[in-house]
Amino acid sequence: MEQIAVNKISKHFFLLLIIGLAANATGLFNDILDQDSALYASIAKTIVIKNDWINLYANNGDWLDKPHLPFWLAACSIKLFGINAFAYKLPSFICFLVGVLYTYKLAAKIYAKDIAKVASIIYITSLHIILCNFDVRAEGYLTAFIIAAMYHFYCALNSSWSKHIIAAAFFAALAMMTKGIFVLITIASGFILYWIATKQWKQFISLKWYVLLILSFVFITPELYCLYHQFDLHPEKLVFDSHNVSGLKFFFWDSQFGRFFNTGPIQGNGNIFFFIHTTLWAFLPWSIYLAIAIYQSIKQVRNIKISSNIIVGSSAFISFLLFSISKFQLPHYIVIIFPLLSIIVAKYLLEIQSSETIKWLRYFQNFLFFILLMFIGIVVVFYKLDNSFRPLLISAFCSNFFFFKLKDKSLYGVITKGVCFSVLLAMFLNTIFYPQLMKYEAGLMAAKWQQRNLPNKVIPMFNCNEYAFIFYGNSSLNIESNIVNILKNDSNPTILIYKKELMKLNKDSVIAKVLSEFPYFRITQLDATFFNYKTRWQSLDTLMIAEITKLK
Repeated sequence: MEQIAVNKISKHFFLLLIIGLAANATGLFNDILDQDSALYASIAKTIVIKNDWINLYANNGDWLDKPHLPFWLAACSIKLFGINAFAYKLPSFICFLVGVLYTYKLAAKIYAKDIAKVASIIYITSLHIILCNFDVRAEGYLTAFIIAAMYHFYCALNSSWSKHIIAAAFFAALAMMTKGIFVLITIASGFILYWIATKQWKQFISLKWYVLLILSFVFITPELYCLYHQFDLHPEKLVFDSHNVSGLKFFFWDSQFGRFFNTGPIQGNGNIFFFIHTTLWAFLPWSIYLAIAIYQSIKQVRNIKISSNIIVGSSAFISFLLFSISKFQLPHYIVIIFPLLSIIVAKYLLEIQSSETIKWLRYFQNFLFFILLMFIGIVVVFYKLDNSFRPLLISAFCSNFFFFKLKDKSLYGVITKGVCFSVLLAMFLNTIFYPQLMKYEAGLMAAKWQQRNLPNKVIPMFNCNEYAFIFYGNSSLNIESNIVNILKNDSNPTILIYKKELMKLNKDSVIAKVLSEFPYFRITQLDATFFNYKTRWQSLDTLMIAEITKLK
């Protein structure tokens, strides 16, 4: 690639980085999305309310699914900043920044600083990274811990290894306390393949790697203690509709291998091609470059000189393969290898020598940007956004910026256009589209109504499980399915209930007075009926806050 483009990338790196980080930060100020994000937020809130940092509670009882660390970090933030969306999302965003730093450090260590700069820009402007900083789950934490562990693992290969072994073990332990022991495959698989390819058999008996492994399991003892205390010491507890459930067995086997082989209590129905099409949209606007980079690597596989740079590609490939053959698949799983994919794409881009190739990449970015503008226009027209001029103004501003950059025919122009695409999409989603969708998140709207009108009253949930209401409102954790149980504690309760459930109540025994109604739709599962404002009413349910009076 010509030196002029490299110089431009270096000169404007911090500007592009700040713009990309700012676009991601816009997701910090939106409300929390149901289901999983609100569930995790309600678990963190419960830790603070109960001041119980050992036991996790949700869904009417003890909760056994994810390890404790993300909930501990979110709970610490909630304790400092209060019960709000910003407090819940902040620790994940900080970990995202750590992940950006270590993506840069790993790429610079293995390749060069120019590749590291481009990889960092690609990572922070990938579509699903932007979504993850709005819809916060465990992946923001996990991605940072994995790439940090890989960096220190790599540093321990040749340099003074003691401090890097401790750091790698620490971050590997944080990753395990976020998702489970399967993360060790992503962290270590690339290194193992590298040793095999270069016939470094002595690495398999090197003491330092066993020290790293032992330290990793030593550092996860807080997680093991909590699981043992909550579940293994209490075989009488009912978990997954069974007694005698071991928290330790779930952590070491069922939560990971049980999902992979579809033998655990949580099962799925995987498709081997699922993550191929998922990556194509989740890694936008860089996915086409990733496909080309992989294709070029396959073509040149016979001529590739084996060196430590195969660590990145092989780790990403093995993780992707395991995701694909697993029976339990969700789109956000793929995010943990985005730093590695970003490095692969950055390396490919900076090795382009043909001006003709750059020209076609530029054409693709132009096409992608126009598709985005069309998408925004379709949303404005068919969804009927309030104040629809706002996205149009943002689109016009970004379009002018975009076409100004069209004058730059170097690779710098291609990268800048990719950043422009992502910034426009992030601004549109986080500041316009998602905030307007939130009014159909009925649990959230009901909680805000309660904050204004009945802030001190505990409102039980009757045959509904609204995690956003638990987090934002004042509700008991238990979901009641029998109105008699609610009336035992309060002869005149106020409850959260779906309209269809309210109609089923025995009118001879109770009188229901509706205090407020909230239109409801599962906004994480958008469909054409809901998307079209003319037919939206057909897809809506209704959630109510109602006052119940027992008849004598």
